[in-house]
Amino acid sequence: MATVGRPRMWVLGALITALLLGVTERVLANDDGSCGSSSNTGPSGRNQDLGAGAREDARSDNSSSRIINGSDCEKHSQQWQAALLLGPNQLYCGAALVHPQWLLTAAHCRKQVFRVRLGHQSLSPVYESGQQMFQGIKSIPHPGYAHPGHSNDLMLIKLNRRIRFTKDVKPINVSSHCPSAGTKCLVSGWGTTNSPQVHFPKTLQCLNITVLSQKRCEDAYPRQIDDTMFCAGDEAGRDSCQGDSGGPVVCNGSLQGLVSWGDYPCAQPNRPGVYTNLCKFNKWIQETIQANS
Repeated sequence: MATVGRPRMWVLGALITALLLGVTERVLANDDGSCGSSSNTGPSGRNQDLGAGAREDARSDNSSSRIINGSDCEKHSQQWQAALLLGPNQLYCGAALVHPQWLLTAAHCRKQVFRVRLGHQSLSPVYESGQQMFQGIKSIPHPGYAHPGHSNDLMLIKLNRRIRFTKDVKPINVSSHCPSAGTKCLVSGWGTTNSPQVHFPKTLQCLNITVLSQKRCEDAYPRQIDDTMFCAGDEAGRDSCQGDSGGPVVCNGSLQGLVSWGDYPCAQPNRPGVYTNLCKFNKWIQETIQANS
């Protein structure tokens, strides 16, 4: 396949979600807006803005950052899942807690000011027992992040204080081993459950996916895949999608990847989701946290 139909970084369908749920969600691109619109070729982000004035981000589209045909996550099962919020409750990206004071998310989710919510499974702004709220006081994208190709699509976020360890909130370890084809993983997020139509769930969604071979990944997206990415999917009709950007992919109990990009609409045959390959970044993650603690 020569090109990807449309980038799916999930920033696109926020308005509909706001109307449906009374909540706004936004999938972030870079602060400079370089990811703010999608083109007809190249990867699409999975960010999603659920509020008025939503725009599409390179990684916010429905094709790879939203959970389509998944199911409600079991309560307390995704204690590391974070929501990145603009304003009081405008969700724009997911993230994963990897340290008592640090999150990992996609670099295309970078914003100047945002809030962080942990321990809250619902998309509703109503207080949920177990939730913890924070401010993101520092964001550090990987220095090698490149738009629009989305190599090195990861970013560390420092919280304004350390989390409280509870049954709802705790960090997850980043895998030191790269995934092999056939590995079973789980991706989670609040992204759209339909594509190209947009419909956002009320509860955090989980989906089992399988890591694909690098050759199959490169065949799906010729000249767009490098070793900082891996593809994962399932049968047609099941995928992450718009609004899931930056969210966790967990394999064998460790954080293996982050929702990065894919084709649009989501969940198309032979168009798997593309995820940041975190095993390539353990040294950078550890050194960056140490240098900024």
